[in-house]
Amino acid sequence: MAGLAESGSNPDVDLLYDINGLAKDAPPWFDRVMEFVGEYGLLLGIVLLVLWCWWTVRRRGDEDAASSVAALAWAPLAAGIAVLVNVPIRGFVERPRPFLDHQGLEVLVSGKTDYSFVSDHATLVMAMAVGLFVANRKFGLVALVLAVFGGFIRVYMGVHYPTDVIGGFALGTAVALLLSPVAMALLTPVVRAVERSPRVGWVVRAGGRGAGAGDAVIPGARSERAGASERDLAA
Repeated sequence: MAGLAESGSNPDVDLLYDINGLAKDAPPWFDRVMEFVGEYGLLLGIVLLVLWCWWTVRRRGDEDAASSVAALAWAPLAAGIAVLVNVPIRGFVERPRPFLDHQGLEVLVSGKTDYSFVSDHATLVMAMAVGLFVANRKFGLVALVLAVFGGFIRVYMGVHYPTDVIGGFALGTAVALLLSPVAMALLTPVVRAVERSPRVGWVVRAGGRGAGAGDAVIPGARSERAGASERDLAA
C-alpha cells in the first residue's frame, strides 16, 4: 500500500492524501470542530431528524400513523443490524487503518486500533439515512446529505480510506433496503398493538383518527385516503 501511494498508482490512497491534506491546511479549531462532527455530530443530527419526523407523524395522527411509525422505527434498527453484519466483514478483510501503513497523514482522532474496512460510521449513518428516506423523502434527503458529508469527514480525519466509506455506504444501503419488507411485516403489527394501548398509544398517535393534514409519511398513503373520501361522497 505504501509503495502504491508513493508511485501514485493507487487512486484510493491518492484521494486519501488529497482529502486529508485539507486538515493540514485548516486551523486547529476547525479540525477540532470536524473531529466532533465526524465522531458524534452527524450521527446525532440524523437521530434528531428521525425523532423530528416521528413527532410530526404522531402529532398529525393520520390513519396510517402505525405504518409510518413502524417505518421510522426501522431506521435505527437497520443501522444496528448493518453494524452487526459489518463485524465479520472487518474480521475477514483485516485492513489496517490508513495511518498505520502511510506516513504524513494528519490524524485527528487517536486510539483507533480496529480494522478499517468497512467503516462502521459510514455504515451506521447511511443505513439510518436510507431507512429514514424510505419512511419520509423530505427528512430522508436531508439525512442522506448528512451521511455523505459524514463519510467525507472520516477520510478528512485520516482514519479511513475512501473505499472504506464507500463500502460502508453500500452495506448500510443494502441492509436498509433489502430487509425493509421483512422489517415492515414484523414491525407494523407491533406498532398497531401499541397504538391501541391506552397507556402507550401516545407513542404512535397524539390526536384522534384522521386528525391532521399534510403529506403522508408513506408515499401514496394520502392519495389513497383522498380517493376513499371521494368515493364515500359519491355514494
